[in-house]
Amino acid sequence: MLPAMKLLPAIDLRGGKVVRLLKGDYDRQTTYGDDPVAQAQAFEQAGASWLHVVDLDGARSGKPEHTAVISRICRETKLAVEVGGGIRDDASIQQLLEAGVTRVILGTAALRSWDWFREAVHERFPHKLVLGLDARDGKLAVAGWEEELTKTALDVAREVSDWPLAAIVFTDIATDGTLAGPNLPATLAMAEATQVPIVASGGVGTLEHLRAIRGLPVQGAIVGRALYDGTVTIAGALAAVEG
Repeated sequence: MLPAMKLLPAIDLRGGKVVRLLKGDYDRQTTYGDDPVAQAQAFEQAGASWLHVVDLDGARSGKPEHTAVISRICRETKLAVEVGGGIRDDASIQQLLEAGVTRVILGTAALRSWDWFREAVHERFPHKLVLGLDARDGKLAVAGWEEELTKTALDVAREVSDWPLAAIVFTDIATDGTLAGPNLPATLAMAEATQVPIVASGGVGTLEHLRAIRGLPVQGAIVGRALYDGTVTIAGALAAVEG
């Protein structure tokens, strides 16, 4: 039997508000609330133990833009929090860890500054860093998904297979925010390509989708829009992922 899978409800931050983007498009935004701390507390009260936070402004600007509110979430809940978006240097990583964040997600910075990232993972922050791999048709996208690379997600997953990473968050951009279902074949291929635990992200719209991910050898699943639109509840999602 597979170990219990983590459920990671998502809070995407833009301009201090809780939002969702459709397929990563900054022009296709839905705003769900203006109090991220209250949203995190609501997830916790409903039974969640983890939280996935994305600083969308930071992803674009290249520096963290919501550290104060993320620090409040860490102080005012007992959630284990992972954060990504705009984290490009040691100082930003350290600042978030000191604020109480459990693990820090690096995407663009890792892929653009590979030597720095490798040293950060092995020497300075082992088991504290998550590699965020966001792919469109297998090709990696960076800088808030506005730029594509020639490397594939599978190439990178294989390369870091024996690194002391906390996880890889694999996002299929084509399904993100659609509720149409996760890209199961791509997620399975990622899990089989690396020894690093995989967290699946993108497309979850129903409990059936979560049960399907539960059948894969992954560490967890991120759920965003489905929770805000009400097609999935935290309680139902927890039952689905914990088997």
